[in-house]
Amino acid sequence: MNWAAVFAFPNPVNEYAARITAALVVALSAVTLLTGSGWGLAVIAAGFWLRVLFGPRFSPLALLSVKVLTPWLGRTRLVPGPPKRFAQGIGAAVSTAAAVLFALGAAPAAWILLAVLIVAASLEAFVGFCLGCTIFGFLQRRGLIPEDICEACNNISLRRA
Repeated sequence: MNWAAVFAFPNPVNEYAARITAALVVALSAVTLLTGSGWGLAVIAAGFWLRVLFGPRFSPLALLSVKVLTPWLGRTRLVPGPPKRFAQGIGAAVSTAAAVLFALGAAPAAWILLAVLIVAASLEAFVGFCLGCTIFGFLQRRGLIPEDICEACNNISLRRA
């Protein structure tokens, strides 16, 4: 079995698909926040983990975005994949922390983390500003993420419009 293929993440990524997925995360997170659902937190965390580990292949929100909504929109803007995967990792960490806090009885802290997630996903979805991608770039410029992880992030001539 080719484990690299199992855990592959697309590179490049259609930014419009990423933004639509973020909008779906905002909607699911808002419903979870409004209903106070601990199960909603678990579903959100699971979705982030599916996306960070396997790309869009197994995440229901990403599949809806990549296979249905983005093709319907008919727009493509390719951006490097590694920063998007890093952003999904941040979402996985924050949503998992929120779910754990909720399970431990610290619901107010869980809802604060979910609100932070809603803000970050809203920036991506509605403004096109990927906070996780910005953090990725900052860490890469500081040498904390090796340059070869995202060559297109370093070399302006490799970036696609």
